[in-house]
Amino acid sequence: MKPTLGRCWARYGIRPRTLVKPAYRNFYLYASVSPHSGESFMLFLPWVNTQIMNLYLQQLTATYQDQEIILIMDRAGWHQASELVVPANLTIIFLPPYSPELNPTEKLWQCLRRHVCRNRLFESEDELIEALEQTINHMSPQQLATLCHCSYL
Repeated sequence: MKPTLGRCWARYGIRPRTLVKPAYRNFYLYASVSPHSGESFMLFLPWVNTQIMNLYLQQLTATYQDQEIILIMDRAGWHQASELVVPANLTIIFLPPYSPELNPTEKLWQCLRRHVCRNRLFESEDELIEALEQTINHMSPQQLATLCHCSYL
């Protein structure tokens, strides 16, 4: 709910102002994007923990049950927990520690923050989720592939 503040155009001598709400409410967007085809699978979920990660992996593999999935993830605790259930058609590759910049979907998060959340105050969590959904739904697979492509993949 806290907007990302950033530079914007304004008349010379006028300092632009942005409204902010000093409150935090969280939801999480879990996403997988193929850096080659741009095909994506995303879910808005209420928490980050192993149980929710298991739910995401179940939904992901159920959607792509006829395909072998390679998922690149950072080393968050819920990604490496012993209770994590990795489906048969899924292989996880972990990034080196402390290297989130190597995660291809980090570019998607940066894009959403810049184009959806920047200098904008949302009245409710639902309004923010709707704005994110609209932006994501208007992105073509080619745009997602370009955004999430990395030279090492």
